[in-house]
Amino acid sequence: MEPSATRYDERLTAPRSWWAIAALTGIAGGLILLPLGPLPLLGGVIVAGAFAAVLVSSYGSVRIRVVADSLVAGDARIPVTALGEAEELDEEEARAWRLHKADPRAFMLLRSYVPTALRVTVTDPDDATPYLYLSTRNPRALAAALEAVRAG
Repeated sequence: MEPSATRYDERLTAPRSWWAIAALTGIAGGLILLPLGPLPLLGGVIVAGAFAAVLVSSYGSVRIRVVADSLVAGDARIPVTALGEAEELDEEEARAWRLHKADPRAFMLLRSYVPTALRVTVTDPDDATPYLYLSTRNPRALAAALEAVRAG
């Protein structure tokens, strides 16, 4: 495999129910303007619906990728050489690491609608971040991709 090839790519898309809420927000925006007539009603549906859709889309567009020798999680780009052991977290363990086990110094890319996660220790002595918490639907594949990069 080429060094620049993508070994893992996941988009943490928002659930369908959030899109339904965005559509209902558009309808509510139109109903608020209903007393003003049909054109304001239509404008309210379009503006409120578009605003809600942009919010859902932007929150649900975060990506986790392993590209070349780096882990790209959201806006962060971390070289794999600065990472240690990866621990797959099932639903129960992921919830614990989001709540009472969480360290405020950790890098947390979490989405509440993704029940599983991967916790990766940071081994760089110059970095105060103890670990990365990454919500992922497939923690085993992400851990395997990190290990494949580490192995060469």
